[in-house]
Amino acid sequence: MESTAAYDNDLAIEFRDVSYTLPTGQQVLSGLNLEVRRGQTLVLLGRSGSGKTTALKLVNRLLSPTGGEVRVNGLAAGDVIRLRRSIGYVIQEAGLFPHFTVERNIALVPTIEGWPEERIRARVRDLLHLVGLEASMASRYPRQLSGGQRQRVGVARALAADPPILLMDEPFAALDPLTRNELQQEFLALQQQLSKTVVFVTHDLPEALRLASRIALMEAGRLVTVLPPHDFLRSDDPWAAAYVRAFGVAPAPAASRNELQNRNEVRNLNDVRKEDRNPS
Repeated sequence: MESTAAYDNDLAIEFRDVSYTLPTGQQVLSGLNLEVRRGQTLVLLGRSGSGKTTALKLVNRLLSPTGGEVRVNGLAAGDVIRLRRSIGYVIQEAGLFPHFTVERNIALVPTIEGWPEERIRARVRDLLHLVGLEASMASRYPRQLSGGQRQRVGVARALAADPPILLMDEPFAALDPLTRNELQQEFLALQQQLSKTVVFVTHDLPEALRLASRIALMEAGRLVTVLPPHDFLRSDDPWAAAYVRAFGVAPAPAASRNELQNRNEVRNLNDVRKEDRNPS
């Protein structure tokens, strides 16, 4: 378990003895104490019903804790709308507005923030380039895109106002294995460039090992352990060991990140892959 030390400037998110109970009385989270430091990717790992998505939604106050407090940048209260605009949010299937073009989807928050039109257009162009999509896709609608392309647009939209925090709720889970692998690679490259604070939800251990700075394992609404990937693989905690056994031989995530650096393969997302340019 993590301590609930006094706030310091390096802390982006804190869960302080957080609980969440449904109106029916079912307890979804209990006694959650967790810290996320700036620039880290914290992966919330757990099976369905473990409370990981509930914990994620407490960060941007889509849900409110029934006990304890969640602090973002040291604050547990304040303007909810302002908070949400400062946090990027990526979900499965991207959650794009089907009647908006790609450009309008990406531009949503900057438009609400009152950015000048030329600044918005420039930002959309830059983000399409960053996530590896052609500028010509700006005029397309979500139905005209492949699953991988829609997810890239979802990431671009989340980054549009340059938020310091990203919340990602199983963003790659619905994709085919090859596209999922490509997007995981792109996520690592993106994080190398931008150093966002990321909370990433998954039930998939290899994905957690590959992407995480630290893995927070959850079970039945409680935090089991928080460990760096290489320590997770060697943990003698029964739940962590059960995950490692269930998934068999796991990848070496630290080596994957170092390999990207050593080979100078961390590059702009538009250079990472070419295969997903056109929908199938």
